Amino acid sequence: MPQSGEKRMRLRYDGVCRLCGASLPAGVEAVYERATKTVRCLECAPAGAPNAPEPSDSTAESKAEPPTSAPDVAGASARREYERRKAKREKRIRAKHPKLGGLILAMSDDPQSTKAWNTGAIGEEQLGRRLDELASDSVRVLHDRRIPGTRANIDHIAITPTGIYVIDAKRYVNQRPALRIEGGILRPRVATLMVGGRDRTKLVDGVLSQVEIVRDIVGDAVPVTGVLCFIDADWPLLGGAFTIRGMEVLWPKKLYPLLVASGDLPDSVDEAGVRLSAALPQA
Repeated sequence: MPQSGEKRMRLRYDGVCRLCGASLPAGVEAVYERATKTVRCLECAPAGAPNAPEPSDSTAESKAEPPTSAPDVAGASARREYERRKAKREKRIRAKHPKLGGLILAMSDDPQSTKAWNTGAIGEEQLGRRLDELASDSVRVLHDRRIPGTRANIDHIAITPTGIYVIDAKRYVNQRPALRIEGGILRPRVATLMVGGRDRTKLVDGVLSQVEIVRDIVGDAVPVTGVLCFIDADWPLLGGAFTIRGMEVLWPKKLYPLLVASGDLPDSVDEAGVRLSAALPQA
């Protein structure tokens, strides 16, 4: 039987299950909770509910309010883009080969441009779960925040007593990040980010541009630091982490102590979090 104040409906807007954090794209069936104005997937049920709510009539569905204040879900936009590309490819192949489409899909991989979105989503999801565990009264974490006026997003933002950390999660499996320095005496000093032997300095440029956006929102009173966090990379047993152009390059276990360190800015956490949440909508 349906619980009071709940309705099973086909979503008109993208949502996120408030219990398990699963992405719920527009068009899927889910349970809308009027009291909290949030949604949950059909697999999740509140404590003490023996059955999921039953479907309501289509007229009521069309009048339901859209869900609001859904929790941040790390990697949500990357996951949606991967699923969209994957579904588009499957639809195209099945339409072109009605009889052999299933076999072709089973025997072929997604193109690298599609798999890259899945790889990125996995990295953001892994790091996001651990950052959520670190969240507390003094550490606030935001995930997957859209930069207004662009299609770009910021993977993670941690607001802590020591300042704000703009964190870009990168998953380069078994590839080693390294700092290469050239020049310095007779010619300008140039710092280059190398990953797996390739120049990846554009990753640094991207994070630093995000840092400036966050600084414009919170002002100069709170320090803002950029972080490139490489997941599943080939880090050496000793050393490994480094700084490039004022930005930290490290791995998850090296990042966590920075976020929970004590500092002198306890009153800034809530204020900065409110400003950033308002200025950077969920992606």
